[in-house]
Amino acid sequence: MTVLSALNYILDFRIEKIMAPRRKPKRRARPKTISALNVLESYTYASILSQGLAGTSPLGLITGKGDLTGEMAPIYGDGIYGNMELVGAGEISLQDMIQSPTAALGVVQGNFMANYQGMILQSLVTRFGYKFARKALRVPINNVNRNIMKNLGLGVRI
Repeated sequence: MTVLSALNYILDFRIEKIMAPRRKPKRRARPKTISALNVLESYTYASILSQGLAGTSPLGLITGKGDLTGEMAPIYGDGIYGNMELVGAGEISLQDMIQSPTAALGVVQGNFMANYQGMILQSLVTRFGYKFARKALRVPINNVNRNIMKNLGLGVRI
């Protein structure tokens, strides 16, 4: 061992003794229960989006039948003209998006342009409504969770 390496060893040893050991942050355990209020809030947001974009509920969006078709419809004016008209465009489902993606996405885009302001307003009202309800009902909710839900052992809390 050279003099320089021995000196470094001594200095490193002294610095380690002087400095406090680093503390590892405590790992936060994830909750082992599902909050029914959080699930309800998430479903409310999903309902706002699916109603505004597809014109149906989240369940209808997933399970709806594929009935989006384009048919020629006569338009009367100076003469008789044919125009493509979408049938079944009132409610879009995932099956519609798979069968005819171009037409379905066109309908979704049109619905977005017509409904985006209402969707934003509904989302804001939902956010602040749930936030206010949680604060206002904190004591009763905690009481029910502590005295009833915990004893049931279902893994669900309000």
